[in-house]
Amino acid sequence: MCGVIGVIKSSPVNSDIFDGLTALQHRGQDAAGISTLDPSGRIHLVKGAGLVRDVVRTRHMIRLKGNIGIGHVRYPTAGSDSEELAQPFYVNSPFGITLAHNGNLVNTEQLIDELEHNNFRHLNTSSDSEVLLNILAHELQAQSQKIKPTKEEIFASVTNVQNRCVGAYAVTALISGLGLVAFRDPHGIRPLVYGTQKDKDGKINHLIASESVALDQLGFEFVKNIEPGECVFINLQGDVFWHKNTTIQKPHTPCLFEFVYLARPDSVIDNISVYKTRLRLGNKLADQISDQWADKNIDVVMPIPDTSRTAAAVLAKKLEIKFREGFVKNRYIGRTFIMPGQETRKKSVRQKLNTIDLEFKGKDVLLVDDSIVRGTTSKEIVAMAREAGANKVYFASAAPMVKYPNVYGIDMPAADELIAHNRSVEQINDIIGADGLIFQSLENLYNSCVEGNPEIKSFEDSVFTGQYLCGDIDEDYLEKLYKNRSKR
Repeated sequence: MCGVIGVIKSSPVNSDIFDGLTALQHRGQDAAGISTLDPSGRIHLVKGAGLVRDVVRTRHMIRLKGNIGIGHVRYPTAGSDSEELAQPFYVNSPFGITLAHNGNLVNTEQLIDELEHNNFRHLNTSSDSEVLLNILAHELQAQSQKIKPTKEEIFASVTNVQNRCVGAYAVTALISGLGLVAFRDPHGIRPLVYGTQKDKDGKINHLIASESVALDQLGFEFVKNIEPGECVFINLQGDVFWHKNTTIQKPHTPCLFEFVYLARPDSVIDNISVYKTRLRLGNKLADQISDQWADKNIDVVMPIPDTSRTAAAVLAKKLEIKFREGFVKNRYIGRTFIMPGQETRKKSVRQKLNTIDLEFKGKDVLLVDDSIVRGTTSKEIVAMAREAGANKVYFASAAPMVKYPNVYGIDMPAADELIAHNRSVEQINDIIGADGLIFQSLENLYNSCVEGNPEIKSFEDSVFTGQYLCGDIDEDYLEKLYKNRSKR
Protein backbone atom coordinates (compact mmCIF):
# COMPACT_ATOMS: atom_id res chain seq x y z
CA MET A 1 0.00 0.00 0.00
CA CYS A 2 1.41 3.32 -1.13
CA GLY A 3 0.12 6.64 -2.40
CA VAL A 4 1.01 8.30 -5.70
CA ILE A 5 0.27 11.70 -7.17
CA GLY A 6 1.02 13.58 -10.39
CA VAL A 7 0.35 17.27 -11.07
CA ILE A 8 0.73 19.53 -14.11
CA LYS A 9 -0.23 23.19 -13.80
CA SER A 10 0.38 26.64 -15.24
CA SER A 11 2.21 27.51 -12.00
CA PRO A 12 4.74 25.76 -9.70
CA VAL A 13 3.51 22.40 -8.41
CA ASN A 14 5.80 21.76 -5.43
CA SER A 15 3.29 22.88 -2.78
CA ASP A 16 0.40 21.06 -4.49
CA ILE A 17 2.32 17.79 -4.50
CA PHE A 18 3.35 18.31 -0.87
CA ASP A 19 -0.26 18.98 0.18
CA GLY A 20 -1.57 16.11 -1.94
CA LEU A 21 0.87 13.67 -0.38
CA THR A 22 -0.15 14.89 3.06
CA ALA A 23 -3.75 14.04 2.15
CA LEU A 24 -2.52 10.57 1.17
CA GLN A 25 -0.26 10.16 4.21
CA HIS A 26 -2.49 7.36 5.57
CA ARG A 27 -1.31 5.23 2.65
CA GLY A 28 2.29 5.31 3.84
CA GLN A 29 4.28 6.74 6.74
CA ASP A 30 7.62 5.06 6.09
CA ALA A 31 9.05 7.21 3.29
CA ALA A 32 8.11 10.04 0.96
CA GLY A 33 9.42 11.75 -2.15
CA ILE A 34 8.72 14.45 -4.72
CA SER A 35 10.13 14.87 -8.23
CA THR A 36 9.60 17.92 -10.46
CA LEU A 37 10.61 18.96 -13.97
CA ASP A 38 11.75 22.53 -14.59
CA PRO A 39 11.41 24.42 -17.92
CA SER A 40 15.01 23.60 -18.89
CA GLY A 41 14.20 19.88 -18.79
CA ARG A 42 16.09 19.21 -15.57
CA ILE A 43 14.54 16.77 -13.09
CA HIS A 44 14.69 17.61 -9.37
CA LEU A 45 14.22 14.86 -6.79
CA VAL A 46 13.88 14.88 -2.99
CA LYS A 47 13.08 11.69 -1.06
CA GLY A 48 13.83 9.96 2.20
CA ALA A 49 12.52 8.07 5.21
CA GLY A 50 9.71 9.54 7.28
CA LEU A 51 6.51 11.52 6.92
CA VAL A 52 6.08 14.04 4.12
CA ARG A 53 6.62 16.99 6.46
CA ASP A 54 9.87 15.45 7.77
CA VAL A 55 11.34 14.51 4.40
CA VAL A 56 10.47 17.60 2.36
CA ARG A 57 11.56 20.79 4.14
CA THR A 58 11.52 24.44 3.09
CA ARG A 59 15.00 24.24 1.59
CA HIS A 60 13.85 21.31 -0.54
CA MET A 61 10.72 23.09 -1.73
CA ILE A 62 12.88 25.89 -3.12
CA ARG A 63 14.82 23.31 -5.16
CA LEU A 64 11.70 21.55 -6.47
CA LYS A 65 11.15 23.88 -9.42
CA GLY A 66 8.72 23.39 -12.27
CA ASN A 67 5.08 23.20 -13.28
CA ILE A 68 4.95 19.42 -13.48
CA GLY A 69 5.82 16.74 -10.94
CA ILE A 70 5.00 13.50 -9.18
CA GLY A 71 5.10 12.30 -5.58
CA HIS A 72 4.96 9.15 -3.48
CA VAL A 73 4.32 8.01 0.09
CA ARG A 74 5.43 4.55 1.09
CA TYR A 75 4.09 2.36 3.84
CA PRO A 76 6.42 0.42 6.15
CA THR A 77 7.70 -2.92 4.88
CA ALA A 78 9.08 -5.11 7.63
CA GLY A 79 12.86 -5.08 7.70
CA SER A 80 13.29 -2.96 4.59
CA ASP A 81 15.84 -0.21 3.99
CA SER A 82 13.51 2.78 3.82
CA GLU A 83 16.08 5.25 2.48
CA GLU A 84 17.11 2.96 -0.36
CA LEU A 85 13.56 2.09 -1.37
CA ALA A 86 12.02 5.55 -1.09
CA GLN A 87 10.34 6.71 -4.29
CA PRO A 88 10.15 8.18 -6.91
CA PHE A 89 12.88 6.16 -8.64
CA TYR A 90 14.98 7.79 -11.36
CA VAL A 91 16.67 6.56 -14.53
CA ASN A 92 18.52 8.81 -16.99
CA SER A 93 18.16 6.73 -20.15
CA PRO A 94 16.62 7.21 -22.61
CA PHE A 95 15.01 10.52 -21.62
CA GLY A 96 15.30 10.98 -17.88
CA ILE A 97 12.34 9.39 -16.12
CA THR A 98 11.08 9.34 -12.53
CA LEU A 99 8.36 6.91 -11.49
CA ALA A 100 6.09 6.39 -8.46
CA HIS A 101 4.28 3.09 -8.04
CA ASN A 102 1.52 1.75 -5.80
CA GLY A 103 1.10 -2.02 -5.86
CA ASN A 104 3.31 -5.05 -6.32
CA LEU A 105 4.52 -7.09 -9.29
CA VAL A 106 4.44 -10.86 -8.95
CA ASN A 107 6.78 -11.71 -11.86
CA THR A 108 9.65 -9.54 -10.63
CA GLU A 109 12.33 -12.25 -10.85
CA GLN A 110 11.51 -12.97 -14.47
CA LEU A 111 11.58 -9.28 -15.32
CA ILE A 112 14.91 -8.75 -13.53
CA ASP A 113 16.41 -11.61 -15.53
CA GLU A 114 15.14 -10.09 -18.78
CA LEU A 115 16.45 -6.64 -17.89
CA GLU A 116 19.91 -7.66 -16.76
CA HIS A 117 20.61 -10.34 -19.34
CA ASN A 118 18.70 -9.20 -22.41
CA ASN A 119 18.21 -5.46 -22.03
CA PHE A 120 21.53 -4.67 -20.29
CA ARG A 121 20.00 -2.53 -17.55
CA HIS A 122 21.48 -2.39 -14.05
CA LEU A 123 19.22 -2.36 -10.98
CA ASN A 124 20.32 -0.75 -7.73
CA THR A 125 17.67 -2.29 -5.48
CA SER A 126 15.40 -5.31 -5.23
CA SER A 127 12.33 -3.09 -5.58
CA ASP A 128 9.72 -4.12 -8.11
CA SER A 129 9.08 -0.39 -8.61
CA GLU A 130 12.60 0.07 -9.96
CA VAL A 131 11.98 -2.93 -12.20
CA LEU A 132 8.79 -1.31 -13.47
CA LEU A 133 10.65 1.94 -14.17
CA ASN A 134 13.36 0.15 -16.17
CA ILE A 135 10.81 -1.85 -18.15
CA LEU A 136 9.11 1.42 -19.09
CA ALA A 137 12.45 3.02 -19.99
CA HIS A 138 13.43 0.04 -22.13
CA GLU A 139 10.11 0.02 -23.97
CA LEU A 140 10.34 3.75 -24.67
CA GLN A 141 13.85 3.28 -26.01
CA ALA A 142 12.75 0.38 -28.19
CA GLN A 143 9.76 2.28 -29.59
CA SER A 144 11.56 5.48 -30.56
CA GLN A 145 15.05 6.53 -31.57
CA LYS A 146 13.95 10.17 -31.58
CA ILE A 147 14.64 12.82 -28.96
CA LYS A 148 10.90 13.06 -28.35
CA PRO A 149 8.69 10.03 -28.99
CA THR A 150 5.17 10.59 -30.26
CA LYS A 151 2.12 9.98 -28.08
CA GLU A 152 1.47 6.83 -30.12
CA GLU A 153 4.94 5.55 -29.24
CA ILE A 154 4.39 6.40 -25.57
CA PHE A 155 1.10 4.47 -25.56
CA ALA A 156 2.71 1.53 -27.37
CA SER A 157 5.46 1.50 -24.74
CA VAL A 158 2.97 1.51 -21.85
CA THR A 159 0.92 -1.24 -23.52
CA ASN A 160 4.06 -3.39 -23.68
CA VAL A 161 4.74 -2.64 -20.01
CA GLN A 162 1.20 -3.73 -19.13
CA ASN A 163 1.64 -6.90 -21.18
CA ARG A 164 4.94 -7.77 -19.50
CA CYS A 165 4.31 -6.75 -15.89
CA VAL A 166 1.98 -9.02 -13.89
CA GLY A 167 0.43 -7.88 -10.65
CA ALA A 168 -1.00 -4.69 -9.21
CA TYR A 169 0.22 -1.25 -10.22
CA ALA A 170 -1.05 2.30 -10.31
CA VAL A 171 1.75 4.45 -11.71
CA THR A 172 2.63 8.10 -12.24
CA ALA A 173 5.76 8.85 -14.26
CA LEU A 174 7.53 12.06 -15.23
CA ILE A 175 9.42 12.04 -18.55
CA SER A 176 11.86 14.86 -19.23
CA GLY A 177 10.92 16.91 -22.27
CA LEU A 178 7.60 15.12 -22.68
CA GLY A 179 5.27 15.39 -19.71
CA LEU A 180 3.29 13.23 -17.29
CA VAL A 181 2.21 9.62 -17.86
CA ALA A 182 -0.07 7.59 -15.61
CA PHE A 183 -1.43 4.08 -16.04
CA ARG A 184 -3.11 1.22 -14.21
CA ASP A 185 -2.80 -2.55 -14.39
CA PRO A 186 -5.32 -4.49 -16.55
CA HIS A 187 -7.27 -5.67 -13.49
CA GLY A 188 -7.45 -2.23 -11.83
CA ILE A 189 -6.46 -3.66 -8.45
CA ARG A 190 -5.05 -0.41 -7.05
CA PRO A 191 -7.00 2.87 -7.41
CA LEU A 192 -6.08 5.88 -9.55
CA VAL A 193 -8.22 8.97 -10.26
CA TYR A 194 -7.96 12.01 -12.54
CA GLY A 195 -9.28 15.52 -11.96
CA THR A 196 -8.98 19.07 -13.30
CA GLN A 197 -9.05 22.64 -12.07
CA LYS A 198 -9.35 26.01 -13.81
CA ASP A 199 -6.83 28.61 -12.74
CA LYS A 200 -7.55 32.34 -12.55
CA ASP A 201 -6.64 32.75 -16.23
CA GLY A 202 -8.97 29.97 -17.33
CA LYS A 203 -6.20 27.45 -18.01
CA ILE A 204 -6.77 23.83 -17.06
CA ASN A 205 -4.63 22.20 -14.38
CA HIS A 206 -4.44 18.41 -14.05
CA LEU A 207 -4.06 16.06 -11.09
CA ILE A 208 -3.76 12.28 -10.82
CA ALA A 209 -3.81 10.58 -7.42
CA SER A 210 -4.41 7.31 -5.61
CA GLU A 211 -7.57 8.61 -3.93
CA SER A 212 -10.15 11.27 -4.66
CA VAL A 213 -9.46 12.94 -1.29
CA ALA A 214 -6.33 14.49 -2.83
CA LEU A 215 -8.50 16.11 -5.51
CA ASP A 216 -10.87 17.46 -2.87
CA GLN A 217 -8.18 18.98 -0.69
CA LEU A 218 -6.41 20.68 -3.60
CA GLY A 219 -9.58 22.11 -5.12
CA PHE A 220 -9.72 19.86 -8.19
CA GLU A 221 -12.91 18.40 -9.64
CA PHE A 222 -13.13 14.67 -10.18
CA VAL A 223 -13.31 13.82 -13.88
CA LYS A 224 -12.88 10.04 -14.07
CA ASN A 225 -11.17 6.98 -12.73
CA ILE A 226 -8.23 5.82 -14.78
CA GLU A 227 -9.67 2.53 -15.97
CA PRO A 228 -7.97 -0.87 -15.79
CA GLY A 229 -5.40 -1.09 -18.57
CA GLU A 230 -5.80 2.59 -19.36
CA CYS A 231 -3.04 5.18 -19.80
CA VAL A 232 -3.18 8.97 -19.80
CA PHE A 233 -0.44 11.19 -21.24
CA ILE A 234 -0.43 14.93 -20.49
CA ASN A 235 2.20 16.85 -22.42
CA LEU A 236 4.05 19.95 -21.26
CA GLN A 237 1.46 22.17 -22.92
CA GLY A 238 -1.34 20.55 -20.91
CA ASP A 239 -2.87 18.57 -23.79
CA VAL A 240 -4.45 15.33 -22.56
CA PHE A 241 -4.43 12.04 -24.48
CA TRP A 242 -6.01 8.73 -23.46
CA HIS A 243 -5.37 5.15 -24.54
CA LYS A 244 -6.85 1.80 -23.50
CA ASN A 245 -4.85 -1.40 -23.78
CA THR A 246 -7.12 -3.76 -25.74
CA THR A 247 -4.56 -6.57 -26.00
CA ILE A 248 -5.40 -7.69 -22.44
CA GLN A 249 -9.08 -7.75 -21.57
CA LYS A 250 -9.66 -8.46 -17.88
CA PRO A 251 -12.63 -7.95 -15.56
CA HIS A 252 -12.36 -4.87 -13.36
CA THR A 253 -11.39 -6.25 -9.94
CA PRO A 254 -10.45 -3.59 -7.36
CA CYS A 255 -8.99 -4.67 -4.02
CA LEU A 256 -11.64 -5.34 -1.34
CA PHE A 257 -9.24 -4.38 1.44
CA GLU A 258 -9.17 -0.79 0.16
CA PHE A 259 -12.78 -0.37 1.29
CA VAL A 260 -12.28 -2.13 4.61
CA TYR A 261 -9.09 -0.51 5.82
CA LEU A 262 -6.67 1.14 3.42
CA ALA A 263 -8.60 4.11 1.98
CA ARG A 264 -9.79 7.21 3.77
CA PRO A 265 -13.56 7.23 4.40
CA ASP A 266 -13.96 10.51 2.49
CA SER A 267 -12.57 8.95 -0.70
CA VAL A 268 -14.53 7.50 -3.60
CA ILE A 269 -12.80 4.56 -5.28
CA ASP A 270 -14.02 3.31 -8.65
CA ASN A 271 -17.27 5.23 -8.05
CA ILE A 272 -17.80 3.46 -4.71
CA SER A 273 -17.97 5.69 -1.64
CA VAL A 274 -15.70 4.25 1.04
CA TYR A 275 -17.81 5.94 3.73
CA LYS A 276 -21.11 4.53 2.49
CA THR A 277 -19.55 1.10 2.09
CA ARG A 278 -18.52 1.14 5.74
CA LEU A 279 -22.01 2.29 6.73
CA ARG A 280 -23.44 -0.71 4.89
CA LEU A 281 -20.89 -2.99 6.58
CA GLY A 282 -22.10 -1.76 9.97
CA ASN A 283 -25.73 -2.44 9.08
CA LYS A 284 -25.00 -5.93 7.81
CA LEU A 285 -22.82 -6.79 10.79
CA ALA A 286 -25.65 -5.68 13.09
CA ASP A 287 -27.95 -8.16 11.35
CA GLN A 288 -25.44 -10.95 11.90
CA ILE A 289 -25.15 -10.07 15.60
CA SER A 290 -28.94 -10.05 15.95
CA ASP A 291 -29.14 -13.51 14.38
CA GLN A 292 -26.17 -15.15 16.11
CA TRP A 293 -25.95 -13.37 19.47
CA ALA A 294 -29.58 -12.94 20.45
CA ASP A 295 -28.77 -14.42 23.88
CA LYS A 296 -25.96 -11.96 24.65
CA ASN A 297 -26.42 -8.82 26.71
CA ILE A 298 -24.43 -5.87 25.35
CA ASP A 299 -24.46 -2.59 27.24
CA VAL A 300 -22.31 -0.48 24.96
CA VAL A 301 -20.68 -0.52 21.50
CA MET A 302 -17.16 0.93 21.15
CA PRO A 303 -15.09 1.42 17.99
CA ILE A 304 -11.36 0.78 17.80
CA PRO A 305 -10.14 4.13 16.41
CA ASP A 306 -10.27 5.20 13.68
CA THR A 307 -11.22 3.10 10.67
CA SER A 308 -14.01 1.15 12.38
CA ARG A 309 -15.88 4.17 13.74
CA THR A 310 -18.26 4.50 10.77
CA ALA A 311 -19.38 0.85 10.88
CA ALA A 312 -19.57 0.77 14.70
CA ALA A 313 -21.83 3.84 14.94
CA VAL A 314 -24.35 2.40 12.46
CA LEU A 315 -24.19 -1.00 14.12
CA ALA A 316 -24.99 0.51 17.54
CA LYS A 317 -27.90 2.51 16.16
CA LYS A 318 -29.45 -0.49 14.43
CA LEU A 319 -29.08 -2.66 17.55
CA GLU A 320 -30.38 0.22 19.71
CA ILE A 321 -27.34 0.01 21.98
CA LYS A 322 -25.40 2.96 23.36
CA PHE A 323 -22.40 4.05 21.30
CA ARG A 324 -19.43 5.30 23.29
CA GLU A 325 -15.79 6.19 22.66
CA GLY A 326 -13.84 3.97 25.03
CA PHE A 327 -10.41 4.43 23.48
CA VAL A 328 -8.46 7.60 22.76
CA LYS A 329 -5.92 7.37 19.94
CA ASN A 330 -2.48 8.92 19.83
CA ARG A 331 -2.39 10.01 16.19
CA TYR A 332 1.40 10.13 16.09
CA ILE A 333 1.76 6.36 16.18
CA GLY A 334 1.66 4.54 12.83
CA ARG A 335 -0.57 1.68 11.79
CA THR A 336 0.30 -1.41 13.80
CA PHE A 337 -0.52 -4.35 11.52
CA ILE A 338 2.39 -3.45 9.21
CA MET A 339 4.96 -2.86 11.94
CA PRO A 340 7.82 -5.38 12.20
CA GLY A 341 7.89 -7.82 15.12
CA GLN A 342 5.20 -8.97 17.51
CA GLU A 343 6.74 -7.18 20.49
CA THR A 344 6.96 -3.91 18.55
CA ARG A 345 3.28 -4.17 17.59
CA LYS A 346 2.27 -5.10 21.16
CA LYS A 347 4.10 -2.12 22.61
CA SER A 348 2.74 0.15 19.88
CA VAL A 349 -0.88 -0.73 20.72
CA ARG A 350 -0.40 0.54 24.27
CA GLN A 351 1.29 3.67 22.96
CA LYS A 352 -1.39 4.27 20.37
CA LEU A 353 -4.51 3.69 22.46
CA ASN A 354 -5.56 4.62 25.98
CA THR A 355 -8.83 3.69 27.69
CA ILE A 356 -11.50 5.92 29.20
CA ASP A 357 -12.07 3.65 32.19
CA LEU A 358 -15.47 5.00 33.24
CA GLU A 359 -16.97 3.77 29.96
CA PHE A 360 -15.88 0.19 30.72
CA LYS A 361 -16.45 -0.35 34.43
CA GLY A 362 -19.01 -3.04 35.12
CA LYS A 363 -20.30 -3.14 31.54
CA ASP A 364 -20.63 -5.81 28.87
CA VAL A 365 -18.90 -4.11 25.93
CA LEU A 366 -18.82 -4.87 22.22
CA LEU A 367 -15.60 -3.72 20.58
CA VAL A 368 -15.78 -3.19 16.81
CA ASP A 369 -12.65 -3.16 14.65
CA ASP A 370 -12.28 -2.84 10.88
CA SER A 371 -10.47 -6.19 10.61
CA ILE A 372 -8.27 -8.66 12.47
CA VAL A 373 -4.97 -9.39 10.75
CA ARG A 374 -2.27 -10.74 13.04
CA GLY A 375 -4.41 -10.56 16.16
CA THR A 376 -1.75 -8.86 18.29
CA THR A 377 -3.69 -5.61 18.40
CA SER A 378 -7.00 -7.35 19.15
CA LYS A 379 -5.52 -9.36 22.02
CA GLU A 380 -4.01 -6.24 23.61
CA ILE A 381 -7.23 -4.27 23.18
CA VAL A 382 -9.31 -6.98 24.85
CA ALA A 383 -6.81 -7.05 27.73
CA MET A 384 -6.98 -3.25 28.03
CA ALA A 385 -10.79 -3.37 28.16
CA ARG A 386 -10.68 -5.90 31.00
CA GLU A 387 -8.07 -3.84 32.86
CA ALA A 388 -10.38 -0.82 32.51
CA GLY A 389 -13.10 -2.75 34.38
CA ALA A 390 -15.26 -4.34 31.67
CA ASN A 391 -17.47 -7.16 32.87
CA LYS A 392 -17.51 -8.97 29.52
CA VAL A 393 -15.71 -8.13 26.28
CA TYR A 394 -17.16 -9.12 22.94
CA PHE A 395 -15.33 -8.47 19.69
CA ALA A 396 -16.68 -7.89 16.17
CA SER A 397 -14.73 -7.53 12.93
CA ALA A 398 -16.30 -5.44 10.16
CA ALA A 399 -14.30 -7.53 7.67
CA PRO A 400 -14.26 -11.29 7.05
CA MET A 401 -11.46 -13.51 8.34
CA VAL A 402 -8.09 -12.52 6.82
CA LYS A 403 -6.70 -15.99 6.14
CA TYR A 404 -4.16 -15.67 3.35
CA PRO A 405 -1.13 -13.57 2.36
CA ASN A 406 -1.49 -10.59 0.06
CA VAL A 407 0.88 -10.33 -2.91
CA TYR A 408 -0.53 -7.22 -4.58
CA GLY A 409 0.89 -4.45 -2.43
CA ILE A 410 -0.11 -5.06 1.21
CA ASP A 411 2.76 -6.29 3.39
CA MET A 412 1.40 -9.40 5.05
CA PRO A 413 3.02 -12.17 3.02
CA ALA A 414 3.47 -14.87 5.67
CA ALA A 415 0.39 -17.04 6.19
CA ASP A 416 1.40 -18.15 9.66
CA GLU A 417 1.50 -14.50 10.77
CA LEU A 418 -2.26 -14.28 10.17
CA ILE A 419 -4.33 -15.29 13.18
CA ALA A 420 -7.20 -16.60 11.04
CA HIS A 421 -5.02 -18.85 8.87
CA ASN A 422 -6.08 -22.46 9.51
CA ARG A 423 -8.00 -21.47 12.66
CA SER A 424 -11.68 -21.44 13.53
CA VAL A 425 -13.53 -18.49 15.01
CA GLU A 426 -13.53 -20.27 18.37
CA GLN A 427 -9.75 -20.77 18.29
CA ILE A 428 -9.17 -17.13 17.38
CA ASN A 429 -11.49 -16.06 20.18
CA ASP A 430 -9.47 -18.11 22.67
CA ILE A 431 -6.24 -16.45 21.51
CA ILE A 432 -7.48 -12.86 21.78
CA GLY A 433 -9.24 -13.63 25.07
CA ALA A 434 -12.72 -12.28 24.26
CA ASP A 435 -16.04 -13.58 25.58
CA GLY A 436 -17.32 -13.80 22.02
CA LEU A 437 -16.09 -13.09 18.50
CA ILE A 438 -17.92 -12.50 15.24
CA PHE A 439 -16.69 -11.76 11.72
CA GLN A 440 -18.48 -10.07 8.83
CA SER A 441 -19.39 -12.53 6.08
CA LEU A 442 -17.60 -12.26 2.74
CA GLU A 443 -20.99 -12.09 1.03
CA ASN A 444 -21.88 -9.01 3.07
CA LEU A 445 -18.59 -7.33 2.16
CA TYR A 446 -19.14 -8.03 -1.53
CA ASN A 447 -22.70 -6.77 -1.44
CA SER A 448 -21.70 -3.62 0.43
CA CYS A 449 -19.23 -2.72 -2.33
CA VAL A 450 -21.37 -3.79 -5.28
CA GLU A 451 -24.24 -1.69 -3.98
CA GLY A 452 -21.99 1.33 -4.50
CA ASN A 453 -21.19 0.42 -8.11
CA PRO A 454 -23.21 -2.47 -9.62
CA GLU A 455 -21.05 -2.38 -12.76
CA ILE A 456 -18.21 -4.00 -10.83
CA LYS A 457 -18.99 -7.69 -10.58
CA SER A 458 -15.84 -9.02 -8.92
CA PHE A 459 -13.09 -7.93 -6.54
CA GLU A 460 -9.54 -8.92 -5.61
CA ASP A 461 -10.32 -10.91 -2.46
CA SER A 462 -7.28 -13.17 -2.04
CA VAL A 463 -6.68 -12.27 1.64
CA PHE A 464 -10.09 -13.76 2.42
CA THR A 465 -10.28 -16.62 -0.11
CA GLY A 466 -6.72 -17.56 -1.10
CA GLN A 467 -7.75 -17.22 -4.75
CA TYR A 468 -5.12 -15.10 -6.48
CA LEU A 469 -6.19 -13.02 -9.42
CA CYS A 470 -3.04 -13.00 -11.54
CA GLY A 471 0.39 -14.56 -11.61
CA ASP A 472 1.54 -18.06 -10.72
CA ILE A 473 0.93 -17.80 -6.99
CA ASP A 474 1.54 -21.12 -5.28
CA GLU A 475 3.11 -22.34 -2.03
CA ASP A 476 6.61 -22.12 -3.51
CA TYR A 477 6.05 -18.50 -4.52
CA LEU A 478 4.70 -17.57 -1.08
CA GLU A 479 7.56 -19.36 0.68
CA LYS A 480 10.13 -17.58 -1.46
CA LEU A 481 8.39 -14.26 -0.79
CA TYR A 482 8.54 -14.91 2.95
CA LYS A 483 12.24 -15.80 2.83
CA ASN A 484 13.09 -12.72 0.81
CA ARG A 485 11.15 -10.58 3.25
CA SER A 486 13.02 -12.10 6.20
CA LYS A 487 16.37 -11.27 4.62
CA ARG A 488 15.60 -7.56 4.20
